[in-house]
Formats: sequence, structure tokens, C-alpha cells
Amino acid sequence: MGMRWPTPLIQITAVSAEQTDNIYDALRPMIEEGRLSDLIRRTGEDFVRLPGGGRIDTVTSSAQSRLGQRVTFVPQDEVGLWTSQNKMTKVADTQYRGLAGMGGRASLTTNAWDPAENSVAQQQYESSAPDVYRQFTQAPRHLSYRNKQERRKIHRAVYEDALRDRGGHIDLDGIEAEAADLLERDPGQAERFFGNRIVRGIGAWLPDGLWPLLPEWLPPAPDGTAVSAAFDGSENSDYTVIRLETLAGHLFTPRYGPDRRPTIWNPAEWGGRIPRDQVDIAWAEIDDRYQLERAYCDPGFHDETSWESEIEAWAVRFGAERFVQWPTNQLGRMYSALVRFVADLKTGAITHDGCPVTGVHMGNARKIAKTADRYVLGKPSPAQKIDAAVTSVIAHEAAADARAEGWSTAEPDNRVLVFR
Repeated sequence: MGMRWPTPLIQITAVSAEQTDNIYDALRPMIEEGRLSDLIRRTGEDFVRLPGGGRIDTVTSSAQSRLGQRVTFVPQDEVGLWTSQNKMTKVADTQYRGLAGMGGRASLTTNAWDPAENSVAQQQYESSAPDVYRQFTQAPRHLSYRNKQERRKIHRAVYEDALRDRGGHIDLDGIEAEAADLLERDPGQAERFFGNRIVRGIGAWLPDGLWPLLPEWLPPAPDGTAVSAAFDGSENSDYTVIRLETLAGHLFTPRYGPDRRPTIWNPAEWGGRIPRDQVDIAWAEIDDRYQLERAYCDPGFHDETSWESEIEAWAVRFGAERFVQWPTNQLGRMYSALVRFVADLKTGAITHDGCPVTGVHMGNARKIAKTADRYVLGKPSPAQKIDAAVTSVIAHEAAADARAEGWSTAEPDNRVLVFR
């Protein structure tokens, strides 16, 4: 007995009707002028009725009445624009549940997304689910989009067989003209749209490229290295992070325990709450492994989730002169630290280990305007964390303050002098 295919129930989905038309307006003549015209007698403006009770519908953010219905196939267009703000994340989740119940599939298409927006495209690309197939053409990362000759190489790489000189329909000179014009107004958008690169848009804290994404996560500094440290504590929502900086200005995430776990704790990986005993173990190993000059620690809120008691205990255990409470909610001090951090990144005074979590958090961080032209860091959505970025800033502030007070590689003089 042959396989029985389910009745086709298709929802062409996008943020706007104009985007659904990109697919639907191309589909209709394929049906009307192709072999399917004998089976599908009529195509409407909003939907197509298929034999056996099937349908092809269009769904947008403003027309969600069909959500929750049975569905077997969903083309989702421009999912790089699908965010919680325009309610398209909810649309996607509803459709995925419907597909799961029917054994269906979704096909997602998009230009490169802004990594500060936590779009459906970003979520699916970063998903660890084994049944997600990704096709994402990239030009070599060393090519600069601001260099005209290298930009042309990028365009040739990402447009491939769609270029006219390869038999396609894309005019390379036309793409260059549009890209160069947009580059002057919104460099991030130009590189995302035409260069197919994941770069941050306007409003991001750090300009793209100032915190370079390294090809690999470098190992932590060797045992015995002199370091300053920072700690940002949370309870059950944000991450808890320890980052270190060497005297030479190298920021890195240390490892602890027999399996050498990084000192970045995501509550979702620990039953919904930060494992405070693990943080305590990590500090003990850091104190034993490195020459710890000082540690600036943000205790968090002044409530039952605060880390004030733990910080006070670490000060007693490891040295009161080294463990200092450093709340990040003090605007003047935090703004000065952010300004110094950016300035030192630009001059090359800061290097880093390529910690992937920190890289994501740096990309998520946005400027939140405050009084007197100052700012603090914020996140685009609750799901997009910035804790490792904030901790890096505090670690650099601890190291910078220590250097200003005479921190050096000179070993303390522990000789005992006997006078007769």
C-alpha cells in the first residue's frame, strides 16, 4: 500500500501583505499557466482552494485569524524582521506547533538579521535542534565591506549564480550603486542586506568590528598570571558572570572544576536558579590559580536575590582590600567606565579571548540615554542578555584603577632582614 500524503494546508506568512505577495504573486501564474491548472481551476486574491479540501492562505502580523488551524507547510518570508515587538515571534511559535501536530515543515527565507533584535531568523539559526537545515552563503570574513574592491568580491560570493554574467538576473553594478548609497546612511543595514553579513544596526553600543569575533575561543591565561576581576550576580533571570583582565589588558573567562567549566552561569542550565555554591567554588579556584589584585563585584538588587552576603564572605576569605562592592546602578561611575572601555578598545589597550557568550552579549548591548548626555547599557529584549558585556566593563575598570594605583608585575619583597 502506498504512502498516504496529508491534505496540503499551506500558510504563506510574512510581516506585511507586500511581503506575502512576493511569494503568492509568483505562485499564482505558476499554477494558472502550468500543469497544475487542470487540478486547480481557480486562484483567488487571498487564497487558493486545493483539491481534497486543501488551501493556500496568506498570513501577516495584522491578519492572524487563521493561526491555530491545521497546517502542513509554511513558507515564512523575511524572518529576520520577525520579532517579539511586531508579534511575529508568537506567529512563528503558533505555526511551528501546528506543523508538529501534522508532521509538516516550514521553509524560512531572510536577508541577514540584526543580532541585537533576537529575530526568528536568529533564533532558528542559533538553535541546537537537529532537524533544522541551514543554507547561509558567506564571503570570507577578512574582506572589508567598506573597501570598494573587497565589497565587490563579497557581492560576487553571496549572489553567486544569480549574477547576470553567470546566467542570472542580478546586475552587479546596480547592487554596488545601491550598497554604496546605503553605506553612507546606515552601514550595518547595507552590509546585512547586500553583503549577507550578521552585523549590528544603528543603536548598538559598540560599532561593528570594535569587539572582533575571533575564529576560536582562546585558552585562559596561564596559572600564576596577575589579574583583576569582576563579578555580576543574578538569581533566576540574567546570567551570573566572572571575567578577569591581565595587567596587559587581556580580558578572558576563566575555567573551574574538573570539567573546566567557564565562569558564566545561565540559570536555565541550572534548574532556573544560579548555583551559588558553584560560584563560590570558582572564586576559590581563581584565588588559588591566579595572583588576584582586586575584584569589583556588583551585588545586584537589595533584596533576597542580592549577593551582598557572598561578597562580604569572599572579602573575609580572600582579602577585604581586594573584594570591593561595585554596584552598576550608580550612573556617574558606570558611564565613566563605559566611556573608558570604548576608548581603550579603539586604541588597542584591550584584547580578549573570543569567549562566544561574551561576544553575543557585546552584540546585544544597547545605549540607554540618561541625563546630561550620559548613557548606561540596556538590552533589546528580556531574552537577549548583556551580563558578560557588563562584567567585562567592570573587570577593565578594576584593572585600570589598579594600574593607576601602581599595580605592576613586581613581586613583593618577602625577605626577612635580621639586624645585629
